[in-house]
Amino acid sequence: MPYVLGIDVGTTRTAAAVCRLGGAGRTEPELVGLGGPGGGVASTLQLTADGSFAVGEPGDPRWTATGFGRRVGDTVPIVFGVDSGGAERCPAEELTALMVMWVADQVAAREGERPAHIVLAHPPGWGSHAKGLMHRALRAVGVEASLVPEPVAAAENHAFSRSSTGSLGVFSLGSHAFSASVVGRGFELVNSVEGVDQAAGVDFDDAVFSHVRASLGRALSELDADDPRTRGLFGRLRRDCEAAKRMLSGTVETSIPVHLPSGPVDVPITRAQFEELIRPSVEQAVAAFSRVATGVEMTVLVGGSVRIPLVAASVPGRVVLEAAPETSVVKGAALAARRIVIGPAAEPEPRETSILVRDEDPLLRFPVGGLDVADAEFTAPPPRPPVDITPLDLPERRSVKRVVRGLAMTGGQRRARDSEDGR
Repeated sequence: MPYVLGIDVGTTRTAAAVCRLGGAGRTEPELVGLGGPGGGVASTLQLTADGSFAVGEPGDPRWTATGFGRRVGDTVPIVFGVDSGGAERCPAEELTALMVMWVADQVAAREGERPAHIVLAHPPGWGSHAKGLMHRALRAVGVEASLVPEPVAAAENHAFSRSSTGSLGVFSLGSHAFSASVVGRGFELVNSVEGVDQAAGVDFDDAVFSHVRASLGRALSELDADDPRTRGLFGRLRRDCEAAKRMLSGTVETSIPVHLPSGPVDVPITRAQFEELIRPSVEQAVAAFSRVATGVEMTVLVGGSVRIPLVAASVPGRVVLEAAPETSVVKGAALAARRIVIGPAAEPEPRETSILVRDEDPLLRFPVGGLDVADAEFTAPPPRPPVDITPLDLPERRSVKRVVRGLAMTGGQRRARDSEDGR
């Protein structure tokens, strides 16, 4: 069955969703499993020794790129192998295009055909320069796609299930980024601001980590930082701090296990303690949103970090929070692709409510005669001024296709795919 594809290349996770085109009526967007946790895949590209990219699992940090989706348009390229003497430089838009190509290939392999159209959701701050670079990089890898701002995609997803008659506020707080936007009725981005220095999900993880350090005191501070076992302990502790942050969205208290050399220790933390740690950052984000989103009918909360109860309680006005707010953008991108292909949903026929039309009694009818108006009272509208469109001419750049011969799936992804096929 023909379908369209929506893709969201986030800072930490890439997600995909499809909409079917063959069924009657409205078609729900479906999330696509890409072999990673939560259905998506980590937004990482590791350059391997044979010149291909492994997708989804970080390896040697010297040869692994992350966060490229938010660096499109940056004049500083991402460098691989900086300490090895054989450095390779790749612009962020080319790495993003490779990620989109990989996702499209994975979905096409599962669906048995290519998508009818692809929509890539992008940060609201992208201007014409960044969009031009992205379009060019996508065409270089054989992908034709439309670009839709993330807040507009979130509005598309909201409009699919709920009616809205006015402007919509979009409060987005993910793992690494914050933005506040207003989307008009015609899915037009009216206003938007991105918080460059605004704390987000990873900063909230650090707040939990700081709570553990303060609770244990010298038991952690006296550990040898150069010891590989200490580095492993801290890496596991940071993952447990992130898990505790997520747990506190659904419970009022949890504990963080710390595997010290002397034995494991549990550090308790309550939701109230966690909220006090992050309250200044949340208030800063809400203040930025309030300056932008004035007079909106309601506000949609987008991103994994809006699961935190303090966030929803702090945003003013009517608030809409989905069960999985981190998927709102990618589902909206798929819906936007569907609208591009088949057009907007047909408006229902207006119902006649006037009793004057339905009643046959001539005494209840108003006489309607011809209206004679002199032609001189009508004036033709002034001619519209001509519009000159100057094509965007970008300089030739070294394509990453000269370096990369293909994209490879990591072992973990391959096992996850095989297990899914086995089901």
